Amino acid sequence: MSSLSHVPTRVKSKRTEVRLGAERDHFDKQQLSSISKAINSTEIPVKEKHARRIILGTHREKGAFTFWSYALGFTFPNSSILCWKFCHVLHKILRDGHRNVLQDCMRHYSSLVEIGEIWGNLHDRYGQLVTLYSKLLCIKLKFHAKHADIPANLEISDEGLERAAGTDINNVFQLSVEVFDYMDAELRLAETVLRQLNSSLAMTTLTSSQCRLAPLIQVIQDCSHLYHFAVKLLFKLHACLPADTLQGHRDRFHDQFHKLKNFFNRAREMIFFKRLIQIPKLPESPPNFLHAASLAKHVKPVVVIPNEDEPEMQDDDDDEPEPLIEVDSFTTSSVQAQPQQVDIFDQTFGPPNGGFDDRDLQIETLKRELELLRAELERVKGEAQRYITQLKSQINSLEAELEEQRAQKQRALVENEQLRMELEATRRRNTEHESLQTTFIEAEKRAQATEQRYNKLKEKHTELVASHAELLRKSADTVKMLSVTQQTQEEVERTKQQLTFEMDRVKQEADMKMEEQRFEVERVKRELEEKMAEVTRIKATLQSSEKTSEHMNSSMTALQAEKERLMRSVSEKEAELSSLRQTAQLQQSSLQQERDKTSRELGELQGKLKEKTSQEEMMKQKLLEEQFALLQGTITEAETIIQDAIAKLDDPLHIRCTSSPDYLISRAEAALGSIDKVKRGHADYLRNMSDAGTLLRSLTQFSHLTADTIVNGSATAHMAPTDHADKLTENCRSCGTQSLLFLREMKSKATLQKADPATIRIIIQKILHLGQELRPKGLDVRQEELGDLVDKEMAATSAAIEEAVRRIDEMMNQARKDTTGVKLEVNERILFSCTDLMKAIRMLVIASTDLQKEIVEGGRGAATIREFYAKNSRWTEGLISAAKAVGWGATEMVESADKVVLHTGKYEELIVCSHEIAASTAQLVAASKVKADRHSKKLTKLQQASRQVNEMAANVVASTKTGQEHLEDKDTMDFSGMSLIKLKKEEMESQVKVLELESMLDNERLRLGELRKKHYEIAGVPLDQLAEGNGETTSLVNPVTMSPKPLKPSLVKKPPLAQKPNIPPKNQFGYSFK
Repeated sequence: MSSLSHVPTRVKSKRTEVRLGAERDHFDKQQLSSISKAINSTEIPVKEKHARRIILGTHREKGAFTFWSYALGFTFPNSSILCWKFCHVLHKILRDGHRNVLQDCMRHYSSLVEIGEIWGNLHDRYGQLVTLYSKLLCIKLKFHAKHADIPANLEISDEGLERAAGTDINNVFQLSVEVFDYMDAELRLAETVLRQLNSSLAMTTLTSSQCRLAPLIQVIQDCSHLYHFAVKLLFKLHACLPADTLQGHRDRFHDQFHKLKNFFNRAREMIFFKRLIQIPKLPESPPNFLHAASLAKHVKPVVVIPNEDEPEMQDDDDDEPEPLIEVDSFTTSSVQAQPQQVDIFDQTFGPPNGGFDDRDLQIETLKRELELLRAELERVKGEAQRYITQLKSQINSLEAELEEQRAQKQRALVENEQLRMELEATRRRNTEHESLQTTFIEAEKRAQATEQRYNKLKEKHTELVASHAELLRKSADTVKMLSVTQQTQEEVERTKQQLTFEMDRVKQEADMKMEEQRFEVERVKRELEEKMAEVTRIKATLQSSEKTSEHMNSSMTALQAEKERLMRSVSEKEAELSSLRQTAQLQQSSLQQERDKTSRELGELQGKLKEKTSQEEMMKQKLLEEQFALLQGTITEAETIIQDAIAKLDDPLHIRCTSSPDYLISRAEAALGSIDKVKRGHADYLRNMSDAGTLLRSLTQFSHLTADTIVNGSATAHMAPTDHADKLTENCRSCGTQSLLFLREMKSKATLQKADPATIRIIIQKILHLGQELRPKGLDVRQEELGDLVDKEMAATSAAIEEAVRRIDEMMNQARKDTTGVKLEVNERILFSCTDLMKAIRMLVIASTDLQKEIVEGGRGAATIREFYAKNSRWTEGLISAAKAVGWGATEMVESADKVVLHTGKYEELIVCSHEIAASTAQLVAASKVKADRHSKKLTKLQQASRQVNEMAANVVASTKTGQEHLEDKDTMDFSGMSLIKLKKEEMESQVKVLELESMLDNERLRLGELRKKHYEIAGVPLDQLAEGNGETTSLVNPVTMSPKPLKPSLVKKPPLAQKPNIPPKNQFGYSFK
């Protein structure tokens, strides 16, 4: 088998350089060909395959260096179409190219500005578009250079946008302004392109029109993201700033919203865009930024580009298309490396085995498989993209349906309200109609009365006309009689009587028939009286008959005028009556039409009201079913939680879990509170079954707390005595069983009303009682008094130490008076070491008090100091126990030192007291250290004080032992006068004494062990934790780890007394038997 190991390294590197150079030349040639074919002065759109190869080149060289090196060679001032297509290609490169393209384009920012300024000064249709496009690209470059977190394709999640905006509201305000400027540039370009197409009446199927429309695909993609950014940023601004401050932002957004919606609607209707891009639909109205809940209704517009391969005719000089991203380069690199080396070797030295090698077949096979895999990968990617497109469309349709249903619901509510208002208006109209009908009846009655009055007046008028004619005839006769001067006085008298009779009759008739027109009749009466007076004057003076005749003529003229006036009055009354009759008829017809219309509307409204009522009943029933379904789902989850808790009772892995009685009590009390909430929620749900929110929340809390009580009860039973453990386990199991029965009753409608959690309450109360029985006996102090008790114990400890120091000083003065020599020296050394120990203990207590204050201030939050101590009762009780131990140790040390100085006590008592003080201070440090921050300076100071106490305690022990050695009688053992038998007897007595002392020592150790067991039992520490190290380990009683709440530290165990070292007995004879 041939190998490349024999090929010189220089030959291989040279061949590799030649191959890389050839590949680079091929790449440059391909890029030059694609750039020259994509960017030219021909008025056709840029082909997708050329743009794709240019984008591929940016990913291959990780930048746009090659693109700009060729692009700067174009003569942009000579062709506006060339500049337009260059801006289009640059826009696609910025969106889909490598991320380093932005940096390379920023280096040529001035070139873009120069192109825009050149064509802005020329009057050319494409030149105007080039100016707007170059401004858009400049704004895009500056925006993304400033906000590097936002990619050039604007595809960023809402969380990424929040990070880019930051928490400073000024930055959010500035970013929103920049987004508006960005959107304005996009919309100006789109509006100008569409306006030019409308003015030239161009068809979108023409290449000239498509050349202008092609860049709008990238504009649509950018605008959809910028619209979403603007909505998000404005809602965030309205959440932090007053509405008046953002009035300008809202006005600008509304203007952009209407422009963008118009642009999308027009583009959606064009045939050119239908196969290239799926344009989203914007809502009918812009979002209401003054209402924060409108953000939930906002749907992000998604632009979908179908994954359809463009039918491309491969040019003769085009190279094979390359994928945008080499997805298989990583997996096939190891396979391709060896064939490349073999090809180099074969090219250099020729193929082995006479020009044929099996590896060539393997290479060809692998290449074919690689091509198949790539094709399969492309197919899978295409299917995935189609699936994604379908899913997005389904999501959009579902969201649209959801919004439509919400809108229908809102419209139904509005229509219901409108129908209710219309019903009220109909009722009011009916009332008005009834009042109008009553008015019409009254008007009809008045019309009838008027008609009767008219008939009476007409009859009176007829009678007046007849009487007037009769008067005229009689007046003519009178004139005739007056004209004849030879008539006798008798004829005058007769005429007078006749006239008098006629006038009286007319007067009486006028008085009876013209009661309603009294004024006219009275005037006529006065005229008649005047006429009578004239007739009387005629009778008195026959000579003035001519004058009388003239006066009668004038009276007749007045009567004629009065007649005409009466005729006019009658005609006016008739006209008024006819108008009233017509008005009454019109009112009656209109009222009849209104009555018919009202009855029809009332029938329609009643039908709609019945329909709406049925719909409301259906919706109410559906709401009740949904609420009950939610209740059943919640109960199912609660049953699962409680069943899981019951399963842990028999789980072997749960046996190692332990908990404290205090934590069990807290869980049981919380569970009892949740049962009360469940009962209230149950009652509320039975009263109003359309709202199950309170019951759902209470059932969720009840299930978690009950399960927590069961698990912690089982964990507490693992540490309890046998009787209590059995009772606690059985009650926990019964609690779970009764809880499941209660939830099963709540799950069914038949048993929902009679469901009662009283049995569960009784069982949890039993668990609470057992937990209280299992609490350590030393915890009888009420939690409300713990805070005061801590301060009292710390103060009592400080006072005990001060008293101890004072008594030691008194003992020092007394020893100096009573003793001298070695005894004085020993006593002074012991008392000095005791004084130093007390000072060290005092510093330790001060440091512990300071650390305790820091812990309380840091952890209590808004609670009071007493509440903090009550909440952390176990830790507080540990502090109290440690403080008591320190104070008691100091008192005992003073008593022991006093006895040693007076030679009435033992040095061992002083040593034991020193060890006890060291252990008590260690307990105080441990209790203070439990809740302290490990980086606290006061904790460091406390630890230094603890080390100082240990050193001082060691000094006390050392000085005591040294003084004991100095003061003990060291008599020399002289056995020279004893015989062998005597020595043997003394030896046996000594051995007996040793055995007796050893037996006493064993008994004392057993007694010490029992005392310690009892001490720890009273202190609340389980006995099984004392097995390790003969009870010498100090630990905290840890509650069960499954509890979700922070755990309270239990009492710190009291450190054991130091054991006296086993000192072998001295051999009085100077030898030992073996």
